[in-house]
Amino acid sequence: MWLIVHRKMARSERFGIGDRIDALWLDLLDSLRKAAYASVSQKLPPLEEALRAVDAVRFFIQIAWESDLMAQSHFISLGKDIEEIGRMVGGWKRGILAKNPPRLQQDGKR
Repeated sequence: MWLIVHRKMARSERFGIGDRIDALWLDLLDSLRKAAYASVSQKLPPLEEALRAVDAVRFFIQIAWESDLMAQSHFISLGKDIEEIGRMVGGWKRGILAKNPPRLQQDGKR
């Protein structure tokens, strides 16, 4: 869906906020790839990166919509997709934490 919206943007927006959103999608995919192939003990950092990327994509998509760079129907569709991705990545992170809870240091801090 994003590619359709991106292609319909005016040139200046496409190479401004559009490219920023593209880069964030790619960062998200790269973080998910890293998490998928990491050992269980190394999955949390890329999952946390992915969650930050989801939040950033959500933020910039909202800015694009508020700036009238995309139709409301596209905004709603992308919003649903982003929310689903966020839930899936968050669930993956919670599952990892449930299996391997972080150990407390001697002073009681994580």
